[in-house]
Amino acid sequence: MSSNILTQNDIQFVDYKDVDLLRQFMNPHGRIVSRKKTGLTAKQQRGVEAAIKRARFMGLLPYIQK
Repeated sequence: MSSNILTQNDIQFVDYKDVDLLRQFMNPHGRIVSRKKTGLTAKQQRGVEAAIKRARFMGLLPYIQK
């Protein structure tokens, strides 16, 4: 059994508008955290990355933190 956040909360699709969830997959500097640290599957990680990038483009998340 996977013990990652998405599996625990039964989240099938990561929405780019769910900023609070996406911030959990970013480090304090604004970078996307790797699969080794998040424990996501490859498919889940691709979905999270795409959602973060889309949220950044839409202005919901910053590209970098100072």
